[in-house]
Amino acid sequence: MEYLKEIQKARRIVVKVGTSTLTHATGKLNFNRMEQLVRQLSDLRNQGKEVVLVTSGAVGAGMGRLGLAKRPTSIVERQALAAIGQGLLMQIYEKLFAEYGQVVAQVLLTRSDISERQRYLNARNTLMALLNYRVIPIINENDTVATEELKIGENDALSALVTGLIDGELLVLLSDIDGLYTSDPKQNPDAKLIPCVQEITSEIRQMAGGAGSSFGTGGMVTKLNAAQMATSAGAMMVLMNGNDPSKLQQLFEGKPVGTVFLSKHSVVNHRKRWIAYGPQIGGELVIDRGAERAMTTLGKSLLPSGIVRISGDFGESDLVRILNMDGMEIGRGFTNYSHEQLSRIIGKKTSEIETILGFKNADEVVHRDNFVLTLS
Repeated sequence: MEYLKEIQKARRIVVKVGTSTLTHATGKLNFNRMEQLVRQLSDLRNQGKEVVLVTSGAVGAGMGRLGLAKRPTSIVERQALAAIGQGLLMQIYEKLFAEYGQVVAQVLLTRSDISERQRYLNARNTLMALLNYRVIPIINENDTVATEELKIGENDALSALVTGLIDGELLVLLSDIDGLYTSDPKQNPDAKLIPCVQEITSEIRQMAGGAGSSFGTGGMVTKLNAAQMATSAGAMMVLMNGNDPSKLQQLFEGKPVGTVFLSKHSVVNHRKRWIAYGPQIGGELVIDRGAERAMTTLGKSLLPSGIVRISGDFGESDLVRILNMDGMEIGRGFTNYSHEQLSRIIGKKTSEIETILGFKNADEVVHRDNFVLTLS
C-alpha cells in the first residue's frame, strides 16, 4: 500500500496523546504508558524525524494529585486542576525524555494565539526555531487562563492546527480506540475497522459517535474534524490506539495500524489555512445558488446580490461562515461590511452600495483572496 510508504517517509510529525491514554481510570498518570510513548518518540527523533507532541492530561494529572475521582464541570475548577497538573505533567515528560537524551520545551497556546494573525505567525516562528534546535516541543492548550468562549476546544483540534502551523507531513492521534469503524464497536460487535479514508464524506461522518471517555473531552466527531483540517493542510493523519505506544514503531515500519486519512491533492496555502481554521467566527451568510456556483466553481468573490440572509453580530473584517441554501458550509472569509451595514445592502447591486450606505468599502462583501473553501 503506497500510503504506508508515504508515512515512513514523513519527516515532520505531530503526535497527539489524549487524557484516556495518559491516565488510569482513577485519573492519576499512567507512568508506564508515558515511558513507552517517550521511548517511541525519542527513537523517531533519533531517526532524524522532527517530532512535536500535543498532550492532554493536565486536568487529569491535577485530579490525581488532589485525589478526585470525577472530572469537575465548572470552568474555574478545571482551570485550577490544570494549573496543578500542567507542572506535574511537564516534570514527568522532562525526566523521561532526558533519560533518552532529548531536550523538550513547553508551549502553551490559547485561541487568541491562533485567532490573531501576528500571534499565529509568532507561534509558528517559535515552533520552527525549536525544531531547528532539534528540540521536541510539548504543546497543550493553556487551560489555566482560557475561558470557555476563548478555548480552542480540545486537543484533537489543537493538534491539527499545529500540524498546519508547522507544515507537518503527518498527524498521529493516539486515542482509546483502534481507528474509525463502520459503526460504534462498543455498541455493534459486527463493526469493522476502516483501514484507509480517501475523503471525509457525509457517509464517513455518519459513522462518528460521541465522546466516550470520562476524563477526556474528544469523541470521533472531533477526530474527523481534525482529519479534515490536517488533510486540507496537506498532511496525512493516522488514528490509532494509544494503549500500546509500541505500535508507533509498527506504523513507521510500514505496517497497517489504525485508520489512515489521506492528504488532499490540492493543498490550501498557509494564509488560507489560517482563514479556514484560525480566527473565531463572527456570523454566517447564506448565499443563493448562483453565488455558490461562482464561489465554488468559478473562483469568484461574493457580491451583495448573492446574499439571501445573514446572522451574527459581526463587524468589518470579521470572519464569517458562508452557507449554501441547504445550510451546508461552503467556506469562510473576511467580510468587508458589518452586520448592520450588510443588512441594508443584501440582494443589492454593487452600484447601489454607496447610495444606500453613503460610502463603499469595496464592491465585494467577501473578496476571493480573503475566502477559503472548506466544503469537502
